[in-house]
Amino acid sequence: MNKTLKLIYNPYSGDRSFAAGLDGYIAAFQQAGFGVHPFRSAAPGDIYDHIGHMPHGHYDAIAVAGGDGTLNLAINALIDHGHDIPLAVIPAGTANDFAGFVKMPRDADGVAAALARGDILWTDVGRANDKYFINVCGAGLFTQVSHHIDPGLKTTLGKLAYYLKSLEEIPNFEPMSVRITNSDSVIHEDIFLFLSLNSAGTGGFEKLVPNASISDGLFDFVAFKACPILELGRLFIKVLKQGYLSDPNVLYFRDSYVKVELVSKNDKYDTCDIDGEQGPKLPITIRNIHKRLPIILP
Repeated sequence: MNKTLKLIYNPYSGDRSFAAGLDGYIAAFQQAGFGVHPFRSAAPGDIYDHIGHMPHGHYDAIAVAGGDGTLNLAINALIDHGHDIPLAVIPAGTANDFAGFVKMPRDADGVAAALARGDILWTDVGRANDKYFINVCGAGLFTQVSHHIDPGLKTTLGKLAYYLKSLEEIPNFEPMSVRITNSDSVIHEDIFLFLSLNSAGTGGFEKLVPNASISDGLFDFVAFKACPILELGRLFIKVLKQGYLSDPNVLYFRDSYVKVELVSKNDKYDTCDIDGEQGPKLPITIRNIHKRLPIILP
């Protein structure tokens, strides 16, 4: 073995199966030529602290096993502490939106093969005020769902738990009146939600923006305008079938910069979600940091 791998895993992510198969992953990584230094996350914030204490230049690669939230904690720590280690994303969570976009396999042999090849893409990263995200930043309807789902329900139902919890929000949701500023214009609109996407999807919807790129220096910004519930239902059907971006109830543009300010008194949904983790409150300024992190591709 002539390479060293830091393996960080969240044993509570997804269906919690990664921990049970941990020995198989370590065996596959060792077979691929890596000495493995595992770290088991046991409490909020410990991933950030652990990466902060990692010696620079010691590891040839880092693998993170968990969902989008676990990945978010890791990338914030890597950037804040100045690590540019090639990162392998192991899809062990519920949605795994970013891992799904880069098509990283879930099985140990597939991940080990990707590590051995070492093919790298430098991916864009978003900065939302003082927090980083790699997949999505959003606020409004549905965006807080991951923070309020019972962990047992997520383990049992997987992505379905997100959808069921989302349906509970619709009847009582009040639109947000916002001012959206991008590089070219200022837009005043009442909206149900907004998403600033780096990859193509979030919440298990894999192709919200089918032509998305994670290395073009741009985000795909999508907002659902306030409309009657019946029209909102039709819009969701369009989302499933794709082709919804041209709908008159959708605001869509691509940019490297966007600022969203809440101008109504409704502050129920004033907190952003970044990659499944609670982010900053509005107003929020989102900037694209072009090709910031090296991601290992399958």
